[in-house]
Amino acid sequence: MSGDSTTDPGDLDALLDYVKRTRDFDFTGYKRPTLTRRIAKRMAEVGCTTYSDYEDHLALHPEEFVTFFNAILINVTGFFRDPQAWEFMADEIVPRIISGKDPAASIRVWSAGCASGEEAYTIAMLFGRALGIDGFRSRVKVYATDIDDEALAEARAATFTEKALEAVPEELRGQYFEETTRGVSFRSDLRRNVIFGRHDLLRDAPISRLDLLVCRNTLMYFTADSQNAVVDRFRFALERGGYLFLGRAETLLTHSRTFRPLQLQLRIFETVTEQRSQQSLEPRDDSEPAAGSDWPRAKLRDAAFDAGANASMVVDVDGVVQSVNASARALFGITPAQLGGTLQDFEMSYRPLELRSIIEQAYAERTAIERRSVEWPFRDTIRLFDVIVTPLFEVPSGAPSGASITFSDVTRFRQLEIELEQSTLQLQTAYEELQSTNEELETMNEELQSTNEELQSTNEELQSTNEELETMNEELQSTNDEFHVVNEMLNARGVELDRANMYLHSVLSGIDAGVVVLDDELVVQIWNHRSQDLWGLRPVEVEGKHLMNIDIGLPASELVALVRSTLENGTRSRRVTLNARNRRGRQFSCHVTCSPIESGDHAMGVVVLMEDVDSAN
Repeated sequence: MSGDSTTDPGDLDALLDYVKRTRDFDFTGYKRPTLTRRIAKRMAEVGCTTYSDYEDHLALHPEEFVTFFNAILINVTGFFRDPQAWEFMADEIVPRIISGKDPAASIRVWSAGCASGEEAYTIAMLFGRALGIDGFRSRVKVYATDIDDEALAEARAATFTEKALEAVPEELRGQYFEETTRGVSFRSDLRRNVIFGRHDLLRDAPISRLDLLVCRNTLMYFTADSQNAVVDRFRFALERGGYLFLGRAETLLTHSRTFRPLQLQLRIFETVTEQRSQQSLEPRDDSEPAAGSDWPRAKLRDAAFDAGANASMVVDVDGVVQSVNASARALFGITPAQLGGTLQDFEMSYRPLELRSIIEQAYAERTAIERRSVEWPFRDTIRLFDVIVTPLFEVPSGAPSGASITFSDVTRFRQLEIELEQSTLQLQTAYEELQSTNEELETMNEELQSTNEELQSTNEELQSTNEELETMNEELQSTNDEFHVVNEMLNARGVELDRANMYLHSVLSGIDAGVVVLDDELVVQIWNHRSQDLWGLRPVEVEGKHLMNIDIGLPASELVALVRSTLENGTRSRRVTLNARNRRGRQFSCHVTCSPIESGDHAMGVVVLMEDVDSAN
């Protein structure tokens, strides 16, 4: 595999499929940039470089799944997050819901993607303030759901820190929270009206008959298709005239027929019911049918197909051309007599594009196959087409029945792209680049909305990371304090060591005899100045060397035997007189005494004292 397989979409799909099979978590509907970024971060933490390596890591360490889910399911929330939006909810939406219900009717609210529960309890406080405590307990049910089991456990505990409660107004804090042994908790008698449960927005059926649905900063993690599917379920879940409250990075531009904004800036919407009710109440006038109303539906579909702006044709599974619309007949010069022939009889089936192989690929992959900017020669010009081959399947068997082929002329758009590229090359400043981007905003609204949601997601990740950094900073500060204490101790020990070295140097200098300190391997550790005078070797020449490797004027075998005896016995040896020759070649008698350096129950070295007897006399 070429390139970095960490970014290989195939490997990522395999990892997500493995998670789905083993843990029943389906992340395929989540946005790929967010998934890639969060998974890559976790892979770096455990030292994996490819998705397949991380899949093996999950198989070997099942406990890693918890951390993996926490890395993807970012649980960032808070009480009264975006205060202006919640103020509008309290002043406008909650009173509308209450006034639109019978005095004894129940009120049902769903907090989807509730994380650790702060927003669910915020909803409870708003309805409790509007209805009173007794009214809230008897009428309101707040259903709070999330896919993260750990976050739900934290939400059920309903215990919060002082910092988390800073956004709660003082009057509500005193009325709805109580001190417990674990900290500050939401009132236990009101907690029964807030029901927490696990729910997957992409797979599970929605909660029904709702008056208010709050889903803030959750949809932004999903792809556009997944968002549309979830919002369709939200529409089914809400009662007529129900309200939907989204996060500030989310909108409903593609669902304008089912939701209309009450406060678009605050992302508060209501369901649309007037259009449907009007249509259902309007009487049908069958006395004078409109012209052409007697067409069979099949003919109407054929007429719509034939009038299509893009050139289109339909072939069956055997490759026989069944339908060709007017645009395609004019474009490729197809006559009605040619209908019913096989696709391979048409030149455009193999030149300039091999359509038959693309059709086979569409059948095999069961998805539409697209080829962009295909150059097609026409007379003296070259035109560009986007070709889309869409497989058609029988219902309900799912067997392929044919394929639809659409040719979209993008020559003009390609020319515009070329002109835009030439203009872009002339831009010299960041302001001109921004201006160019601004000109494309009108035609790229969907893409920019997706980018905005990703930025909101990144902001929440940064907020979470900032909290981690604050914790690490406190830990580092504590460690730094410990280092200061250890450093002071080391400085004190260093002063003591310098003083001990000074004393040792003074003692060794004051002894009028050669002093050699050996370790238990007979390696020289100390060699005083008198030893240098006797044998003519400086300390730098002997320290760190084995005694047997030093050429001095003493019989080596007798000296080594004396030293080893002292190490083995652990007692001071008797004074031994050895015949020696000093550095000037003079013969003299040398008294040698060995004393052990004790460490516990054994000797860790020997001090050898050497005296020139003749010089002393």
